[in-house]
Amino acid sequence: MITVSNLSLRYGKRTLFEEVNLKFTAGNCYGIIGANGAGKSTFLKILSKEIDPTSGSVSFTPGERMAVLTQNHYAFDEFPVIEAVLMGHKELYSIMKEKDALYAKEDFDDKDGERAGELENLFAEMDGWNAENNAATMLSNLGIKEEFHYSLLKDLDGNQKVRILLAQALFGKPDILLLDEPTNDLDIQTIAWLEDFLASYEGIILVVSHDRHFLDTVCTHVVDIDFSKMNIYTGNYSFWYESSQLALKQRSDQNKKTEERVKELQEFIRRFSANASKSKQATSRKKALDKINIDEIQPSNRKYPGIIFNHQGREAGDQILQVEKLKKELNGELLFSDINFMVNKGDKIAILSENSLATTAFYDILTGRDSDYQGEYKWGVTINIADIPNDNSEYFKAKDTNLVDWLREYSEGEKDEQFIRGFLGRMLFSGEEVLKQSSVLSGGEKMRCMFSRMMLQQANLLMFDEPTNHLDLESITALNNGMKDFKGIILFTSRDHELTETVANRIIELTPGGIIDKLMTYDEYITSDAVKQQREELYAKKK
Repeated sequence: MITVSNLSLRYGKRTLFEEVNLKFTAGNCYGIIGANGAGKSTFLKILSKEIDPTSGSVSFTPGERMAVLTQNHYAFDEFPVIEAVLMGHKELYSIMKEKDALYAKEDFDDKDGERAGELENLFAEMDGWNAENNAATMLSNLGIKEEFHYSLLKDLDGNQKVRILLAQALFGKPDILLLDEPTNDLDIQTIAWLEDFLASYEGIILVVSHDRHFLDTVCTHVVDIDFSKMNIYTGNYSFWYESSQLALKQRSDQNKKTEERVKELQEFIRRFSANASKSKQATSRKKALDKINIDEIQPSNRKYPGIIFNHQGREAGDQILQVEKLKKELNGELLFSDINFMVNKGDKIAILSENSLATTAFYDILTGRDSDYQGEYKWGVTINIADIPNDNSEYFKAKDTNLVDWLREYSEGEKDEQFIRGFLGRMLFSGEEVLKQSSVLSGGEKMRCMFSRMMLQQANLLMFDEPTNHLDLESITALNNGMKDFKGIILFTSRDHELTETVANRIIELTPGGIIDKLMTYDEYITSDAVKQQREELYAKKK
C-alpha cells in the first residue's frame, strides 16, 4: 500500500499540490491524468523519492519493492542489455555482483564461504537461477531480438532503449510500478502485450499516459489532478470522462428531479459494467464499477478546446483525389512504391506505415511541399484542403507576431479582431493570452493555433500528420470528437489508438512493395490474418 498524507509541493508562488491525501492498494492500476503542467510526472518523482515535497509525507508497506521507468536513456549505456534489465531488481542484482566478486577472490576463505552460502540461499529464494532467462523472455516480448541481448546499450537506437528500460522496470514483478508514458515509441503488437501484462498485474501500478486506449485497457481507477488537488475515481479513463460529462450536463439541467438524475447515473454505471464484463482484462474493473457510489460521479472542472471543423465552404464533388503509381525514395531508402488509390466521398482514411518517414513524405507530396517523387496525383477542382503537418515550425518563425495577427493572416474573409479572438478562444486562448508572441509558444499551444487556422479555412478535406503530438488528454479528446463529427473527407495518421479506431472507416497502408487498402475499422485491420499475410507478401516483394 502507498499512503500519501497532507502532501504539498510549491515552487515559489506556484502551488502544484496542496494537502493531498490518497491511498493506493494492491491489484489496482491508477491512471494519473491532468492538463500539461499539472504535475503528473512530478507526482511520480515524489513517490520515487527523486524529489522532496514541500510538506507532507509518503509511506509504503514495509518490504515492498518499487520499480520506476527511467526517463534517462543514457544511464545504462555502458552495460550489456541483459545486465541492464537485471539491474531493475536492485537487491537481486546486488546479490549477484557480491556473489561473483567473492568467487573471483584468490584468497577465498571460510568466512567468504559462509557469506557465499548466505547469498546463494537468498539468490535461490529470489528465483535468481531463472533471472537471466526471464529477462531474455521479457526483452523478446518487448521486441528486442535475441541478437541484441548482449550488446551494449550505447550501440542501440533510441527506440530499442525505450523498450529495454521498460523491461528493466517490469523485471521481477515489483510490488509497485511507476510508469511515465510507457507506450512511447512502442508498436501496436508491443503495446498489446504490455496491456495484457499490466491488466493481470497483482501489484500497484501508477501510470501517466496520453494513450486513452491504453488507459482504458489497464486502469481500474483514475487520479485526476486539477486545481492543485488530486482525487481518485473508480473506473478507466472513458468511464471518468463520460461520467464527468454526464454529471456536468445534469448540473446544468435545473429542471430534472433528483430521482431522475440518480436513475440516469445508475443506468450509466450499469452500461459500463456490462461492457467491462466482456473484456478479457475486465474482472477487477467490473468489480470496481459494481461497487461505485453515485456520489463519486462529479462534474469535471476541466476545460476542453472547441475543435469544430463543420463550417465547410464549398461541398466536395465526386472527383476528390486520384493517386497513380506513387513512389518515394529518401537517402537511398525506398519508403513506398506502386501506390494506387482513389478517395471517395465520406472517406475518413487512416494512412499507416511501419516507417513514419513514409507517411510524412506522403503528405508532403500531396500538399506540394515535396516535388522529388515518381508517379502522379490529381485533386478534384472542388476540393479545398487544410492540413496539419508533422513539423509546424515553419509557421512560427516570426518573432514579433502576436496570436491575433498570426491567425489573421490565415483568414481569407473576416479580419475583425473579435472574430479572430473567437477562434482563439475556442482553443482556450483568452484575455491577454492572445497577445503572446507566436514564437514563444509551447508545443501544445502551437498545435492549438494550428487547429484554429484549420477551422478558419473552412476546408472540405482535412489532412493530419500525427496531430496528437504535444497535446494533453483534453485536447486529444476534443480533436477526436471534432474529427468524428466532421462531414467532409479526412486523411490522417495518428499513434492514438482510440482516435484511429473511432474516426477511420478505411485503412491504407504504404509499404515499399505496394499498398494495402481496406474498408474496415482499425481494430479489424490490426487483427486481420489476411492483412498480415498481404503485408508479409509486400515486404517479401521488396526484398
